[in-house]
Amino acid sequence: MNNITSLEQYKQVIEGEGAVLMFSAGWCPDCTVIDPLLPALEETHNDLDFYKVNRDDFIELCQELNIFGIPSFLVFKKGKEVHRFVSKNRKTVEEIDAFLTEAKHR
Repeated sequence: MNNITSLEQYKQVIEGEGAVLMFSAGWCPDCTVIDPLLPALEETHNDLDFYKVNRDDFIELCQELNIFGIPSFLVFKKGKEVHRFVSKNRKTVEEIDAFLTEAKHR
């Protein structure tokens, strides 16, 4: 998973054919639980590009996108947000997989 390091990169990434952005932070316990599961999900959903956005580095972007809880997953296609997975509960690999599968059909 690549890291978003600038707003310019973020803008370029979301214009692609399908990008999954995971908003997280190093101090987030649920994020650290999900991290080891992501390579398998990336392999299963290899038609999507995966990126991690450190919420602490992009506070204003998170506010603009209404990201208030982490981890949060957003899928963009050609500059438009097409799907979002936000939950106050710890996310399971099955839930994330189902979210990604559904996102492909939007």
